[in-house]
Amino acid sequence: MLAFGINAVIPGADFAMVLRQSIAHDRRAALFTSAGIATSILVHGSYTLLGVGVIVGQSLLLFNVLKWLGAAYLVYLAISALRSPPPKPPAESDLVAARRGDFSAFALGFLTNLLNPKAVLFFLALFTSLVSAHTSGDIKVFYVVCMSLMLFAWFALVSVFFTTASVRVSFFRFGRWFNRVTGITFILLAVRVALAQQH
Repeated sequence: MLAFGINAVIPGADFAMVLRQSIAHDRRAALFTSAGIATSILVHGSYTLLGVGVIVGQSLLLFNVLKWLGAAYLVYLAISALRSPPPKPPAESDLVAARRGDFSAFALGFLTNLLNPKAVLFFLALFTSLVSAHTSGDIKVFYVVCMSLMLFAWFALVSVFFTTASVRVSFFRFGRWFNRVTGITFILLAVRVALAQQH
């Protein structure tokens, strides 16, 4: 569990996404994105328990399909970031629209984590080291749920910090540079995913 916690706080695609949602939108969007990321962990845990994770981890074809889907999704996010207007304090009408986009924010986080092949391999390696053939099903489910809650707690803290008024104002000063930096970050993460190898 400690290894999972350390991996969770290391900046990656999930962190970049929550940061962008916090600055470009608001705390509500960032929290729903965080919930999507945490829910994706439940999916990783479920297929690992069913043995599908081993198949993905050992099949070069399935791994490459997941890898290129993940890379393509990150490139899509990069293009979206680069084409977005500079972030600014939301008006009241923007807040109403944001509430209607809760599912979109959730799906954004869910897909960002789900399509990351490195997350799949890390979860598989970590989970198989935590459990054995003698570990009961209840304990396995408990581990998965704890990991999901731990991840949500971390990104909820990230969401709260980066949506603090003073922090957001400092990012607003960057204007379009914020979008450019996040767009380039997503491109670099896409390259990193595309170069991922099975171990």
